Amino acid sequence: MTKHKDVFIHGSAHVSDDALIGEGTKVWVNAQIREHARIGKDCVVGKDAYVDHGVEIGDNVKIQNGVSVFSGVTLEDDVFVGPNAAFTNDHNPRAKNADWEITPTLIRRGASLGANCTIVCGHNVGEHAMVGAGSVVTKDVAPYDLVAGNPALRIGRVCKCGARADDGVCPECGYELP
Repeated sequence: MTKHKDVFIHGSAHVSDDALIGEGTKVWVNAQIREHARIGKDCVVGKDAYVDHGVEIGDNVKIQNGVSVFSGVTLEDDVFVGPNAAFTNDHNPRAKNADWEITPTLIRRGASLGANCTIVCGHNVGEHAMVGAGSVVTKDVAPYDLVAGNPALRIGRVCKCGARADDGVCPECGYELP
């Protein structure tokens, strides 16, 4: 991984010289990537996205337009973050708080977060899980679970290919869910 070699950065984007960005990654219009952020190879950071200082993002991650990934959030490889999805990093937000601490959130490999969903800090989304559009995640999401609503509740299971697999076997590709 190099700082900005073989990376497309749109002219309107603001990317810190102290950010590390993997080869093949594209950073689009008005995106901001702060110091000490680490973004893997072949990622897409969409229009008006914000990646806070110290954020860790794996390879092949797609962050759609209008997403803010705040400090304390980690996105593993192959994660999809839909447009305007929201992350928090503070359980007790106040304008001034001398004792403020980041509450971490982990989005595991292959998970998909639907448009306009909210991931409340301190809750993890498991491998290949899927969060429905507009959902509010207030507890951990198990691997391969499909959750939706406010609060987000399990409504089924999904395969790593993205197809619904409520019976534990994908009707599209035949994969048996663990």
